[in-house]
Amino acid sequence: MHGPDDNTTPTGSGILRRLIRPWEYRHLYAVAGVRLTGGGFQVGVGAVLLSLGRQAGTEQERRKCFRWAAWFLGMGTLQVLGGCLDLIAARSAPRPSPRKTSPR
Repeated sequence: MHGPDDNTTPTGSGILRRLIRPWEYRHLYAVAGVRLTGGGFQVGVGAVLLSLGRQAGTEQERRKCFRWAAWFLGMGTLQVLGGCLDLIAARSAPRPSPRKTSPR
């Protein structure tokens, strides 16, 4: 058991470092932004395909549009969820302490 005078701080980031690739861990906010942007685009494409599926002339075209819409909506939802999880990880990640400069 550590005493109160120990200078050790427990960090829970060891698990995050194992689950997230090293490059992504160093750039969590950028990766989250890319995932949120890409996921939003995919959800938008899925919504357009849903509206096109309603206006399709034949049943075959309608089913095809709905299948593509389901694909884009599912993948877009997963990307947005991944972006939100990256933001949560970025906010809970420990920040490096600033370097102390000695007076000259």
